[in-house]
Amino acid sequence: MGDRMKEEVKKLASLRQEIEKMGGEKSINRQHERGKLTARERIDLLFEKGSFVEHGMLGNEEGSTELVPADGVITGYGKIDDGVTVRDAAVAAYDFTVRGGSMGVISEAKVTRIRETARKHRIPMIWLVDSGGARLGKGGFNIERIPFFADTGYLFKEEALMSGVIPLVAAMMGPGYAGTAYIPGLSDFVPMVKKRCAMGLGGPSLVKMMIGEDLTDDQLGGSRVHCEASGCGDLEVDSDEDCIKAIKEYLSYFPQNCDHKPPCGKSPGDPNALIDDGILDVIPDSSSEVFDMHKLIAYIMDDRRLFEIKPKWARNIIVGFGRIGGYPVGIIANNPIFLGGILDVDAADKAARHIWLCDAFNIPLLFLSDVPGFMIGSRAEKAGIIRHGAKMVHAVAEATVPKITLIVRKSYGAGYYAMCGRAFDPDLLVAYPGAEISVMGAEGMVSIVARKQLETAEKPDEMIEELAAGVRPHISIDKTAGLGLVDDVIDPRETRKVLFAALERTKDKKIFRHPRKHGVYPV
Repeated sequence: MGDRMKEEVKKLASLRQEIEKMGGEKSINRQHERGKLTARERIDLLFEKGSFVEHGMLGNEEGSTELVPADGVITGYGKIDDGVTVRDAAVAAYDFTVRGGSMGVISEAKVTRIRETARKHRIPMIWLVDSGGARLGKGGFNIERIPFFADTGYLFKEEALMSGVIPLVAAMMGPGYAGTAYIPGLSDFVPMVKKRCAMGLGGPSLVKMMIGEDLTDDQLGGSRVHCEASGCGDLEVDSDEDCIKAIKEYLSYFPQNCDHKPPCGKSPGDPNALIDDGILDVIPDSSSEVFDMHKLIAYIMDDRRLFEIKPKWARNIIVGFGRIGGYPVGIIANNPIFLGGILDVDAADKAARHIWLCDAFNIPLLFLSDVPGFMIGSRAEKAGIIRHGAKMVHAVAEATVPKITLIVRKSYGAGYYAMCGRAFDPDLLVAYPGAEISVMGAEGMVSIVARKQLETAEKPDEMIEELAAGVRPHISIDKTAGLGLVDDVIDPRETRKVLFAALERTKDKKIFRHPRKHGVYPV
């Protein structure tokens, strides 16, 4: 090696060391004082040691005469051990210690490059968001940066086109306002760190100036707002470390891209073994008595593990991921403990999105139906229950992955369709003893048909019960099974065995549909 090259290598090593210091000791200490890890610490947790390959490390702020390390964003790819498989994934980690992690000309060129890498090589794309949004210049407003806005927007277009091709994850580990808010808005999975992150189309200062609301980051767009009220967040976690763990577990249910099948894990035991008698005590005798569907799900899943999505939003329906005999499944389950498990506007949206997500990535769907139907009334109509409910019906009809439906207690009205009833081509349709499939419950039918008699009855409640007793045999699962309209009525203790056999049978399922660009989705 010549002297010149030795000198150049020495300079390069020195420059790399300076860049790895990010915003400097004071900025890093402030990051830690806020309870946050740095972007490089997050990357170290996400990827296997020594596997991360950084792109654009030498990128520097456009026009700057000083070092702006990596221009505030770290991009690259590496290997992630998700507990089931080791996979490649790409990342863009916004570095809040450098210019507040803001989006600059060079930094976004770097992010564009890593997006192209993820798309080209069809590997998951992960954003670790901790950003103040678009960069207007060091120390304040820079009018020369305004024309740059006219050349932005590729991020959102490309993310939309990547949707359903590769898994897209946007972890909110700090602020994400303006441009960085649509990164999670267009992603598949959005974990949010409590008290550390926020997202919104405008930050607190802009909101105060424009509409007069004086709010903190947490009040405006914190994890509680988006995981409980808006539904934009998918999971609330306590720390950066928990957030990285959640990303890894989420990916463990997914293939690398839409052309592959999701990886199978090891079954913790014989999936054909009967469940213990405790499952029989979970389900109440009366179809109108509430219970927590999580308890039943725990008996069915491997290791009793459910990775739930949006657990604090639209709680009348449960969606998430689990495994049965190692096979990953996407779960859609009514939860009677909240609103009786009825399908309202938010529940329909939540379920539809999860169905579309699973179908895009070849993850089988398991429907656990205990549904009284869709919400009715003037309030529901004004909220658009028809169009929102249509999303869920559309999603179920369109899905081509294996679909398995278990009627737990009841499946009434259009709720039966939305929870993958017979007309929606379930590959297996089974029910528990005592279940009912009907346009509505026996009491509801009686209250309509015998309305005039009930108006004059001395004891209307007793009359309803008496008449309903005569209706129940006609909507019972025994009658339905006798007509061949369900595949079987099963002992709840056989649930894992039956579902595992269905997953084995349908693992190579293929459906061919009439060619089209895409459906016209309800708004």
